[in-house]
Amino acid sequence: MNHEFYIKECIALAKISEEYGEIPVGAILLQKNKIISKAHNTSISLSDPTGHAEINAIRDACKKINNYRIKNAALYVTLEPCLMCISAICEARIDLVVFGAYTSDEKNFYKKFDFIAKEFRFNHKPKFIGGILENECSILMKDFFKAKRG
Repeated sequence: MNHEFYIKECIALAKISEEYGEIPVGAILLQKNKIISKAHNTSISLSDPTGHAEINAIRDACKKINNYRIKNAALYVTLEPCLMCISAICEARIDLVVFGAYTSDEKNFYKKFDFIAKEFRFNHKPKFIGGILENECSILMKDFFKAKRG
């Protein structure tokens, strides 16, 4: 799989979020190497705290495949998933998560996931690959928040 290609597609989706005043995060879900869902953040516009790009992509994919499990799947997203999204990813049985920007540093993400997985006794642990087009994804977030504060 070409991780950079899919993260670039996620960046385009994140820019749609930004146009609506949403935090710019985009996600694409593939199953058996075919795109089955694309989404971006909608928390603000839908007044829904669960409207993260990852959750939106998972919901859409589940409806399309008529199953709450999305096996043989990869999720691409511009930003490291939060706790809520990680939980949904594990519940959906997604095998691989590829993301762009870290919210802190790389070591903290993997320590955080290992802690969460152990504490919450996740019975499914996806593989994570972070830092794909990290600079582009980070700049997108930094520019968004700079404009909000500016």
